[in-house]
Amino acid sequence: MLIKRLENVKKLLIENKIEALLINKPEDRYYLSNFSGSNGYLIITENENFFVTDFRYVEQAKGETDGFEIVMYKRDELFSAISDILKESNVSELAFDSTALTFKEYNTFENSLNVKLKAVDNVLRDMRSVKDEKEIDLIRQAQEISEKAFVKMMEKIRPGVTEKELSVELEYQMLLLGATKLAFPNIVASGVRSSLPHGRATDKIVENGDFITFDFGAYYKGYCADMTRTVVVGNCSDKQKKIYNIVLSAQLAALDYAKAGISGKELDKVAREYIAKAGFGDYFGHGLGHGIGKVVHEAPSANQRSDDILKVNQIISIEPGIYIPEWGGVRIEDLIVIKENGHLNLNNLTKELIVI
Repeated sequence: MLIKRLENVKKLLIENKIEALLINKPEDRYYLSNFSGSNGYLIITENENFFVTDFRYVEQAKGETDGFEIVMYKRDELFSAISDILKESNVSELAFDSTALTFKEYNTFENSLNVKLKAVDNVLRDMRSVKDEKEIDLIRQAQEISEKAFVKMMEKIRPGVTEKELSVELEYQMLLLGATKLAFPNIVASGVRSSLPHGRATDKIVENGDFITFDFGAYYKGYCADMTRTVVVGNCSDKQKKIYNIVLSAQLAALDYAKAGISGKELDKVAREYIAKAGFGDYFGHGLGHGIGKVVHEAPSANQRSDDILKVNQIISIEPGIYIPEWGGVRIEDLIVIKENGHLNLNNLTKELIVI
């Protein structure tokens, strides 16, 4: 599979008249080389593939990568090593991902390498957005770990527990079930704080009648999960039921509409219009969804501005919400695999309102 990915990159080089491409974004490096360490630069030409790293990671790179010549650089000699590679490969222009270098790093590269630099934007964005069957299965497994952890964590939910305690328990259960780490820091927001779309866990004590929004995901074998569920503790008011059911119906409508060939903004519009017609349009202030894979936010996007056309085997979240300041909020999120005439939902956990 890695060989196929490298072949596709080389086609991109030819199509875009690129002599050599520098890859230093961690998720792109991992995608093309299978290297899971934290230091390494890929240099890919039409005929050669180089993996440049320091002493600490040479052995790891040899064990994890395939199809690359491993080049070790000594302390403070990174640019000398890259220059030698470019000179030996007769490269006069080096392309780099403009989203992966800081301005300071760009200046250092420009002043240290005797070649012309060419900026390209998100060079692997579209390639990485379409998942192969192994990637889909790994994300499905990450999602399964997340769901099982959530079910186990729910045993701890009660009045008097803090958001932080629930977040720690959720993380512990994901790690216990095989997650490498969290895909992103848990969002646990209760009561009036559930109106915060990205509310991190605090020392706030959960009270009877609180909504609690949980947005979380496991990172498993290089891939991320992402899901959101909102529960009620103790008594559930009529307003809470109403808001929850509006969000759920909006999500189900978007799920029914999701398929290959539609744009991200078309999909977003389905859920957004449903919530607006219910009278809560001003309280849904983020996009409907995003792609996921090596990182938790990648292509494609589904929001009011997205012209991304959904493709078969892209994985995207569907996560509408309503957030009412000083009252609370609801979000429900599933991950789906886009198919020709519909989708495959990677979530199995119920979306009916859970009252604990």
